[in-house]
Amino acid sequence: MAQRALILIDLQNDFCAGGALAVPEGDAVIAIANQLLRTQKFDHIVATRDWHPAGHKSFASSHDGHKPGDSIQLGGLKQILWPDHCVQYSKGADFHPELDAERIQHIVFKGTNPEIDSYSAFFDNAHRHDTGLADWLTARCVTDVFIMGLATDYCVKFSCLDAIQAGFRVNLILDGCRGVELQTGDCTRALLEMTDAGVNVIDSTKLYLL
Repeated sequence: MAQRALILIDLQNDFCAGGALAVPEGDAVIAIANQLLRTQKFDHIVATRDWHPAGHKSFASSHDGHKPGDSIQLGGLKQILWPDHCVQYSKGADFHPELDAERIQHIVFKGTNPEIDSYSAFFDNAHRHDTGLADWLTARCVTDVFIMGLATDYCVKFSCLDAIQAGFRVNLILDGCRGVELQTGDCTRALLEMTDAGVNVIDSTKLYLL
């Protein structure tokens, strides 16, 4: 029987208010996540966590003369440099304290290789390392994934695109996402890219009608 999975992207302290890489209004999605976690609409609950070793090459602090927001080449890919964030075992890497994390069945740790960043729940940015999530979902007969979290224009976008490539029917829960918007319009462009790839955009309230 076809199964549904809810995938929560990076609902961690460092991406919320007061965090090292706070996403504007990032905290607002926690209540939506909790409402969805407590429904009976999903067969499986997955969450991702950025889990960077100290000195990760995506950190601006790892490159003399650079600051957050700068762009460099890293491993043959364009890399935006970020503040140090979600360092392994730090408070910033923890799930938001108000998230009902006990309901999460499977956690994907990403960004663990210090040499390359990893936005997607499925692969690193060069698609050299597979997190195993697609196999985990397929083994449980999941056909439909529902994705929400932080941030729309980075980890959410790349997770949705990779989920489409992996053959899942992908639903983006738009009101459960917030974006970084380094450049004005980044979230709008991300949404267009996702919908062009076949991602279905929905509102969390519509899930109760499915």
